[in-house]
Amino acid sequence: MRRAILAMALGLAACAPTSTRDMPPLSAFMSGQEARLLFGAESGPTGGAAQSFGGYAAGCVAGAAQLPETGPTWQAMRLSRNRNWAHPEMIDYIQDLSAEVARTTSWSGLYVGDMSQPRGGPMLTGHASHQSGLDADIWLLPARDLTLSRTERENISSISMRRSGGAYVNDNWTAEHWQVLRAAASDPRVARIFLFPGAKVWMCENETGDRSYLRNIRPWYGHHYHFHVRLACPSGSRDCENQAAPPPGDGCDEARDWVARILNPPPPAPPDPNAEPPEPRGQLTLADLPRQCAALLSSPGN
Repeated sequence: MRRAILAMALGLAACAPTSTRDMPPLSAFMSGQEARLLFGAESGPTGGAAQSFGGYAAGCVAGAAQLPETGPTWQAMRLSRNRNWAHPEMIDYIQDLSAEVARTTSWSGLYVGDMSQPRGGPMLTGHASHQSGLDADIWLLPARDLTLSRTERENISSISMRRSGGAYVNDNWTAEHWQVLRAAASDPRVARIFLFPGAKVWMCENETGDRSYLRNIRPWYGHHYHFHVRLACPSGSRDCENQAAPPPGDGCDEARDWVARILNPPPPAPPDPNAEPPEPRGQLTLADLPRQCAALLSSPGN
């Protein structure tokens, strides 16, 4: 009933969209609705071909696939969140990477954290990104036991790898973490990987071979319990928006700059008495997302 009412309000056909062409305008009521409430209420994906729409922080995904809760070389964590959905390209990536990790390290595979909701879009809590089915968090806790129960997966935690606020790695970090990150970043489907700066600098200082993968590993706040994989827009998703490519080079100087600022924070800039206070950013509304995302909410499931 909720979806039927929504479809009438939107004036859209109940099918997964492929273009904004000929879409009627959103009603004023629907355009102002908080997108996180609408997408957070969806329990399953749409049918039809898989397509990512919009950007990583303002988008959605049609035809998403679910990462099975347990596979031969992975387990999905925090199942109660229902965030083990993604574009099939990400599902393939996780399966390929976890198999490589199990084959080449002492890990049994990977523990996989949040991916996306069944139809993507903004989440009720947590991430600003993970909206177009192309982001995934992979725990830095070595996966030794792939028989964890649902209850155990709700309660077990990853472990931090950082020291001194992220300037350095701690004793939990091993050469096998480096090996996992190298494999993750070397896949041509990857746009970038977010990781705390101390780990990036450690890899920069210890890599003696091919350094090309280092360009894809970018320092970012947090990301010391997990690393965040972001894939480029897949073939066939013509309305998907890629993030700008990382700058040329291995990015090691940038990571060292991050570390320098952690160890020696610059003094705060003096306040500008003439500056206008920034407008607080509110929650994304349905009107803030690509037009196809509104139609996804009225589309039937698989």
